[in-house]
Amino acid sequence: MPETPSDQPTHQPARPAESYRSVTLTRTGQGAFTIVNAAGGRIDVGGSETDFTPVELLLAALAGCAAVNVEELTGRRAEPTRFDVVAEGHKVRDETGGRMEQLRLLFDTAFPEGEGGDKARAMLPRFLQQTHDRICTVSRTVGLGTDVAYELVPDETA
Repeated sequence: MPETPSDQPTHQPARPAESYRSVTLTRTGQGAFTIVNAAGGRIDVGGSETDFTPVELLLAALAGCAAVNVEELTGRRAEPTRFDVVAEGHKVRDETGGRMEQLRLLFDTAFPEGEGGDKARAMLPRFLQQTHDRICTVSRTVGLGTDVAYELVPDETA
């Protein structure tokens, strides 16, 4: 988290409800930013060749949300021996602007032999469908679409 008062974000939400989520992005250099969550986790964006791009973060959010949910459901039956998810899509730019199309999550999983592994494998397609249809907040938000408001925080120094 920023340590000096001048580094503090000027926008501080009023006591958020339990459903409220936020992250703060702070410029750290030309084209470089750090995202910090409420728990103090940090992600660097765009500053170096190895930092994530915003589009990669969108793909990571899709994969992460789905993986957390599917792993929880299958993990009740058996601990996976392999659990990888590839998130992919095509970045396009046309007269309407830039966006991602043909988003896809590819699950590469393996479960141990035996009754638990058999149950996890058998239920995996159902869990993927449930995650897509109602559980994963990220993919449902992307799929359903929601407007994003862009607002300026008032400059209190002016």
